[in-house]
Order: sequence, then C-alpha cells, then structure tokens
Amino acid sequence: MTLSKEKDYTETMAELRRHQELRAQSYRERALKLFPWVCARCGREFAGKKLQQLTVHHKDHNHDNNPADGSNWELLCVYCHDHEHTKQVNASFYGSPPPTDAEKPATTYSPFADLDQLLKKKQSH
Repeated sequence: MTLSKEKDYTETMAELRRHQELRAQSYRERALKLFPWVCARCGREFAGKKLQQLTVHHKDHNHDNNPADGSNWELLCVYCHDHEHTKQVNASFYGSPPPTDAEKPATTYSPFADLDQLLKKKQSH
C-alpha cells in the first residue's frame, strides 16, 4: 500500500469509527431512557459508574434497525452481551442456526399457580 492509500484508509476507518460511536451513543441514550437499568438476562442492576457496563443488544443483530419504541433492543451487561454474540459465532462456525427465544425451554415453575385456592381457603376461615 502506498503512503497516500494508507493515509486514505486510516482516515476512512477513523471516520467510520466516529460514525459508529455517534450512532451507538444515540440509540444507547434512548434505550437507557426507555428501559430499567437492569441486565435482561442475569438481572443485575446498574447505576453510577457501573452503568457503562450495561450495553444495548440488537435482538435481530442489525445495528441499523433502531425503532423509536426500542422493540429491537434489550439492555445486557457486557458479560451477557458477549455470551449472546458468542452463541451466534458458534452457530455459524458449526453450521447450525442460532437458538431463538422461542426455542428456549420455558420454566415449569409457576409461583402463583394455586394462589386463588389459597385465598379462597383463607377467606373461608
């Protein structure tokens, strides 16, 4: 690469990084106003200096899909966000489709399943 081409490449990459940071800043600020400052996966809460560890994850993995209602976003801590993207990388490496939310096993525990029966018993006493 010649010196002028290298300079053009460096300037172009710097401009792309600035653009990406500005775009991320705008949707991150909106997401932080829309959602509670809690990781959607592990439930850890964030505030103060630790808020920088809370990231915006695009559910469809398209960073250009930023609807105003935040329907394509979820707040994840840096660890859960990394794990989410690792699942995608592993799926593409092994040639299998990445897991979807619909494929995740649902919990069988229902804490309020018999609440109505318990309340009826209590009222009859």
